[in-house]
Amino acid sequence: MISYYTDGSASPNPGPGGFAVIRDGAPHILGSEEGDTTNIRMEGKAIVAALKDANGEPCTIHTDSEFWINVITKWAPGWRSKGWKKKGGEIKNLDIVQEVDVLYEHSTATLVWVRGHDGTELNELADVWANKAREGVTLP
Repeated sequence: MISYYTDGSASPNPGPGGFAVIRDGAPHILGSEEGDTTNIRMEGKAIVAALKDANGEPCTIHTDSEFWINVITKWAPGWRSKGWKKKGGEIKNLDIVQEVDVLYEHSTATLVWVRGHDGTELNELADVWANKAREGVTLP
């Protein structure tokens, strides 16, 4: 089974952003977005990248974003059934929400929440590389 750790970064928030996907203990995918972005967007982009990389293979995606786990497993199915509407206004980051919803629905991924910045080695590595991606670093 493939094991991923994902993280996103924006500094300031909003500001320049980047994300990282650690696969099997090593940096595997780095990405960013043009212009100002947010930590939330970058966290979502990292999960999307991991799901695309897994391409349907069984995997575990570790993230410190409880928000995105809730979006994917609890809220998006209801928003989808209501035509991508929710009580109280717009769905922020709808582009990422819709993309991750389709990818997750067709995946065999397990999402696992990990507490951020508590010394979990691979989560800390994802954080380091998300910051590097924000600064423009790319993988060879």
